[in-house]
Amino acid sequence: MLDSRWPEHAPVIRSKGLRRLATGLLLLLGVLLVARVFVAEPLKVSSDSMQPTLRSGDHVLVTKVGTRAHAPHRNDIVALISPADGHLLVKRVAAVAGDTVGLEDGVLVVNGRPVHEGYVDLGLVDGDYYGPIQVPRGMVFVLGDNRSNSIDSRKFGPVPESRIKGRVVLRLWPFR
Repeated sequence: MLDSRWPEHAPVIRSKGLRRLATGLLLLLGVLLVARVFVAEPLKVSSDSMQPTLRSGDHVLVTKVGTRAHAPHRNDIVALISPADGHLLVKRVAAVAGDTVGLEDGVLVVNGRPVHEGYVDLGLVDGDYYGPIQVPRGMVFVLGDNRSNSIDSRKFGPVPESRIKGRVVLRLWPFR
């Protein structure tokens, strides 16, 4: 036999369940928002300046953890705010504070030594010369892997580390 109180308790149970679900969803949304702001963020690459490593339309994961605590390293791929126009860029750190950096006939030279960069097609870099300059403290020198189609530190100079928003740690899609 049914308890006569059942119909009046059913909405309470249902509303408690909905309240828990709504609370759980809001909590999850809050955690995801905090993670996106402070931990990691997906980013769509908007130019071909990092070809062949990354192409326009690729989606990458940018980690923000440790960006402020640890200085960037040579060869890191980073997302940064362009000093030239304020747009978000993806570039490779070619030299860090204290390094002397230049380009000699398209070849990157750091601290007087040529750097082997298997990701740069030197056949597309036509007699590119730059520097040498010394990277000031608190700054990095960034270059695109596609040197013939990249606006980078050769144009706007070394970049303050504070403009780096994070390191690219993973290509999300498309997978090649």
